[in-house]
Amino acid sequence: MEIRGAVALITGASMGIGLATARLFTAHGARVALASRSADTLTRLAGELAGSFAIPTDMRDAASIKHMVAAVHAHYGRIDLLVNNAGQGMYAPIDQIDLEQYRQIMELNLYGPLLAMQAVIPVMRAQGGGMIVNISSNVSKMHIPGLAAYASTKYALNGLTLTARAELAKDNIRVSVMYPRLTATDFGRNAITSQSRPGARPADTRRPGMPTPDPVDAVAVKILEAVETEVAEQTMDSPEREA
Repeated sequence: MEIRGAVALITGASMGIGLATARLFTAHGARVALASRSADTLTRLAGELAGSFAIPTDMRDAASIKHMVAAVHAHYGRIDLLVNNAGQGMYAPIDQIDLEQYRQIMELNLYGPLLAMQAVIPVMRAQGGGMIVNISSNVSKMHIPGLAAYASTKYALNGLTLTARAELAKDNIRVSVMYPRLTATDFGRNAITSQSRPGARPADTRRPGMPTPDPVDAVAVKILEAVETEVAEQTMDSPEREA
């Protein structure tokens, strides 16, 4: 997909990977709809990013998600690209996973992207095509103690994404999944933790010799690469396209 001139809807756009992606897409000529719960932050960002549109959204709420897509479509007249980026972590060993907390991250990490896809697909079909990029995680290809709950939401998102890619190819809607690695964001600080061990983190996430986190700008570059190549799966190690 050509990003210049495209209308891109990015969830979780007020910080971290979402914000870096919004800035990069804008720099490449996209018009970006900024979605998150942080209304004040979005309003400020909309004043900074040319052609952008702020739409406060709770990605755990079905009505809010439907309103998001409808408002963006009404504002721009089309939606070329959806980046499902909003998400939250959870740290807990299997025997301490709280089911209600688990439901909360399922709502955000899996049901939210599904509902956003369901809302945007009819728009993309009507306009002759589009693209969806779901932001997963490299932990969905690993087995790290303490991260089972979070990783399982991303395992499910991977399956949803790749199946959607096969189903929607006939509609000229490309669907891709991006697997960031450890990234320099507030993700860990904002994660849900075990109720019996508040503030705990799995030992594996703090051991000596762990790689340096990727900067958010580097992740954004890889998301842009996934958009431009329309690849099924994008990792931080995927080779750059030849010039």
